[in-house]
Amino acid sequence: MTLPLQRSVLLVLFMLTSSTIHAQTRSLTVTKRYLNLPVSQSQPRTALQLETSGRAKQSFNIRLARGKPDYWVFYDVSGLAGKTLKIRSDSNPEGLNQIYQDDQIHGQDSLYREKNRPQYHFTTRRGWINDPNGMIFYEGEYHLFYQHNPYEREWENMSWGHAVSKDMVHWEELPTALQPDEMGTMFSGSTVIDYENTAGFNRGNQPAMIAFFTVDTPEKQVQCMAYSLDKGRTWTKYDKNPLIDSKVKWNSKDTRDPRVFWYKPGRHWVMVLNERDGHSIYTSSNLKQWTFESHLTGFWECPDLFELPIDGDRNRTKWVMYGASTTYMIGTFDGKKFTPESGKHSYTHGTIYAAQTFANMPAGDPRRIQIGWGRVQQPGMPFNGMMLLPTELQLRTTRNGPRLFSLPVKETRQLFTPAGHWSSLNEMEATEKLKSIQSLDRFRFTTTLRLSHATSAGISLAGQKILDYDLNFNLLNGAFYSPEEMTSMEITADIFVDRTSIEVFVNGGHYSYSLERKPESGNQKGLEFWGNRIEVKDLTLYNVKSIWN
Repeated sequence: MTLPLQRSVLLVLFMLTSSTIHAQTRSLTVTKRYLNLPVSQSQPRTALQLETSGRAKQSFNIRLARGKPDYWVFYDVSGLAGKTLKIRSDSNPEGLNQIYQDDQIHGQDSLYREKNRPQYHFTTRRGWINDPNGMIFYEGEYHLFYQHNPYEREWENMSWGHAVSKDMVHWEELPTALQPDEMGTMFSGSTVIDYENTAGFNRGNQPAMIAFFTVDTPEKQVQCMAYSLDKGRTWTKYDKNPLIDSKVKWNSKDTRDPRVFWYKPGRHWVMVLNERDGHSIYTSSNLKQWTFESHLTGFWECPDLFELPIDGDRNRTKWVMYGASTTYMIGTFDGKKFTPESGKHSYTHGTIYAAQTFANMPAGDPRRIQIGWGRVQQPGMPFNGMMLLPTELQLRTTRNGPRLFSLPVKETRQLFTPAGHWSSLNEMEATEKLKSIQSLDRFRFTTTLRLSHATSAGISLAGQKILDYDLNFNLLNGAFYSPEEMTSMEITADIFVDRTSIEVFVNGGHYSYSLERKPESGNQKGLEFWGNRIEVKDLTLYNVKSIWN
């Protein structure tokens, strides 16, 4: 779970009564699916409480608009049809009175067609998203949970959003899976399928999907779980939470982001948990009682631990220990302790953070597929943040030993239609060919550059350098990069451009990076190659389909 530099604390006010000072109350009978809520970023956050039958239903912080809203968010009340709902707000009757019911969310007619809506990356309908959570495949669906504030485009009210997909490309957003409760807010974690009913939650032949997550309070963070028997649509929180409360052990609040998986050789569960200055490993036979085993320093937040074959050879494998900043170590794992053999390494940089990999991949699909949070602003939109393209991680042999490679998954190919191919161009000829791209709104192109008289070369989009290769200082868009062929004068790039983001995969996945689109003010040049007497050995353009059609 990513902590912002300046974080606000959600006050979970489930026991608030009518005697609250200055509280304003409004009652209505629920007849529609949604409450539409007006938001203004200029207003302070205040608590909004929803109450039915004299009992608190939900409480969250929101910047209720006093006048014209900047945008609208929504709350799903479909489960409360026919009931009287009391809505309380601290000292904001004007905002309270603007709330209205409807069977559509406000702005439904333009949903996914907004000016800055990414067209082939996942974004939420409304609100803030950050870390991907609980990524898992189950019965034909890829599940993407994620850190979510449903009620504002900034970080707050941490919940688990939820979306499902048949192909990791086209997503359907579902209702919020885990919401704050009297224990605290829902930080990052993971999910498993308990096929052997080790926790005892299964019903008949229906195995439980079990989520592990951190609950955050101002004082400490603890590890909890919940289970679902309907493919993640509804959740029951374990009544004996928390599972782990390790603040005393580490003298630190920072104990979060449990990554849980089944370790087949030892027939036990493993939890990798970020604690204070690194990743700890716990084990369990029933997912309820956990035993501390070991600790590895040098990582921060959102751990992942997985085994990969080297060059696709299942008889030669290594384990990868991973942290939120995309650094990793390669080593061995005996079910209780990870022993590093090399690292820390990095295979990507840029907007990516807190990436996680899918658990429980389909039978016959051995891929390790990762999705990362793209820390990309969506200006003027009622949503913020995005997910980057799903990528397959591989361990390949390099001159320095096995290293991670990353490339977009094959399922993304359906989005791209070839629109032109050329070879042996100079920079001016290649720039002219780029003008044939139908729209700079979204596109993809691949290219191979050969440097000769230039020590640096690349490609710009409206003045922003989206490929900047400095051969003299071995810098690739500001980060150190040394190609596998040490004396190579060439670089190959696969470049994916969406409305607000850019992703670049270099030399067959040897390295990658992601950018927020930031065109120079007033720059109308579009795409152009630059560099002294470079050769564009290869250039292929692609048109891109929207995933929202």
